[in-house]
Amino acid sequence: MKASAFVYPWDIDGDPRAAETVASLGVAQVTLAAAYHSTRALTPRHPRHRVVTAEYAAVLYPPDGRWDGRDIRPYPAGDWAPGDAYGRAAGALADAGLEVHTWVVLAHNSRLGAERPETSVVNAYGDRYPWAPCIARAATRAYLVALAAEAAVRPGARGTELESLGWYGLAHLHAHDKTAGVGLGDAGQYLMSLCFCADCRTGYAAQGLDGDRLAGAVREALEPVWRGEVPSGGGWAGVEKLLGEETAGATRAWRDGTARSLQEEAVGAVRAAAPEGFQVLLHADPVSYHCGANAGVDPAHILSVADGVVVPCTGGAEPVAPFAGRGREGAVIAANFTVVGGMGGSPGTLAGDLERARDLGATEVRLYHAGLASDGDLELVRKGLGAG
Repeated sequence: MKASAFVYPWDIDGDPRAAETVASLGVAQVTLAAAYHSTRALTPRHPRHRVVTAEYAAVLYPPDGRWDGRDIRPYPAGDWAPGDAYGRAAGALADAGLEVHTWVVLAHNSRLGAERPETSVVNAYGDRYPWAPCIARAATRAYLVALAAEAAVRPGARGTELESLGWYGLAHLHAHDKTAGVGLGDAGQYLMSLCFCADCRTGYAAQGLDGDRLAGAVREALEPVWRGEVPSGGGWAGVEKLLGEETAGATRAWRDGTARSLQEEAVGAVRAAAPEGFQVLLHADPVSYHCGANAGVDPAHILSVADGVVVPCTGGAEPVAPFAGRGREGAVIAANFTVVGGMGGSPGTLAGDLERARDLGATEVRLYHAGLASDGDLELVRKGLGAG
C-alpha cells in the first residue's frame, strides 16, 4: 500500500537532514501542514530547536490577495513558521523524491473564537466553544471554503487532506484541560456538542424544533448524567434514549445536512482551484454524528464527493471497513496509524496493522507523525514498511 507520513514545516525547514530522514522510512508521499491549529510539538532531531509552540491557528505560507476586504481572514503564522515555511519545507521534501500533499485544518480555530465569539458553537447552557467555529454561519462557511481552496492548492502539491471539515464539539484537548470529572459517553458528547447559535436555531426550526425548548430538553436529559445516575453512551441509540427518537433525529438531520453541504462546497472550491489530477481527501469518521478533527460523514456520500478518506485507526483498523466498496473505482481509503509510542501509537506492530487494514479494505496508509516520533519509533516504522 502507498504510505504517507505527516510532517510540519518546522520539522523540515532549517534541518538539512530532515527530508532524507523522512524519505528513508520507505514512504512515497508526505502530508505537509499548510494551515494548522495551535499546538506545542517536539522536534527531537532539529539542530536549532526541540520544542515548537504554535500559538494560534494559522496558515504556514503568506496568504494572498483574495482576503482583501474580507471580514474573516486567516492569521499568518508567527516565528514558529515564518514567511513561506510551508514552501521551503515542500521544496526540500520534493528534492528528496517525495510527493507532497497539503494538510489543511479548517473548522478548528481558538484565536478566531476568542476574537470573534459570535463565530463559535454555543451549547445548550449558553457556553461558547471558542475552538469550534459553527459551520452553519454563512460568513464562517465562506471563510472555510476560501481557506480550503488557498491552503490546499500550494505550488507543487499533488493533492490535499482536509481535516476538521465538519462539526467540532465539546471534545477538545485544551491547555490544562480539566473536563474529565464526569465521564460523558458518545451520547452525552453529542448533546454537549449541539449548537444553539441563531443560525442553528433557525436550522432546528426548519426541522420542526423550537430552539428554546430543544435547549431545555438537552439540559433536562443531561441532568441525571451530571449526577452519575444514568449512562450517556450507547451510540445513536443512547442519544435517542436521552433526547427522544424524533427530536434526536431532527437535530441530526440539520447537522448532517449542514456538514454535507459544506463538504461539497469546499471540495468543489479546491477542485476549481487545482490542476488536473489533484487529489482531494477528507479526514473522516464513518459515524456521521461524531464531531472533531475527523469529521463525521456518511461513507457513501463522502466518497461520491471526494477522492477518498483518511480514517483514524489508533485503536485498530476496523474504522476503515464502512468505507470499503462504497466509492468510485480508485477511491482512496487510507488507514491512519499513530506511530509515536509516547502518544499511544504502536510502531512495532505496523506490519501486522497494515495487513489487517488491507484485509478490511484500506488502499493506502498514513503515519502520524514522522516529525514527532523518536529515532526508535522511526526505526520500527522502517522495519514495518520493509525499508529497514
